[in-house]
Amino acid sequence: MSKKINSAFEDLEKLDKKSVEFLIKAITENNLPGFDYLEFKQSFQALKQMDMTEKTAMKSAYTTGSTVGLTKSKLISSAEHYKKVLFTEKKQFDTALQKQIAQRVHGKKEEKETLTKKIATYQAKIQELETEILKYQEKLTKADSEIEAAKSKIEETRDKFEKTFDALLGQIDQDVALIKEIL
Repeated sequence: MSKKINSAFEDLEKLDKKSVEFLIKAITENNLPGFDYLEFKQSFQALKQMDMTEKTAMKSAYTTGSTVGLTKSKLISSAEHYKKVLFTEKKQFDTALQKQIAQRVHGKKEEKETLTKKIATYQAKIQELETEILKYQEKLTKADSEIEAAKSKIEETRDKFEKTFDALLGQIDQDVALIKEIL
């Protein structure tokens, strides 16, 4: 089913594959029964690929849907339902992202501070502890690159997700605007 739903949205191949799969899966799992926005969108996209004008494709897709009970109101309300699904997923993603930042970035910063204190303590001790000091200095040096690597990966994941989210949300908003304008 998600392959079918993928075909409803344009340019997904240009977006982060993992984010697309994640969001499409959420939409699929929350697919309303009957002919609603998703089925309309799939029909609309298929008709557009047959070199129909956007207006003709939309009217044709709507006419097809109306034969099985689709109304303009149901079309718009179901589109809103899928927007809510996307927003719910975004909220969960943002929560998970914050947790990852807390664990991977803040945790490493705390580790760095702890290591710095230990280094200062061992430096005050006699020379027999210098081997321990060298071990902690190596960890301290690695901590900066680990923090940057973790932060960079999290930010990259966030950026990919945001781009995918914005693209899908934008398409739904454009469709709702077209629906309101044309139907």
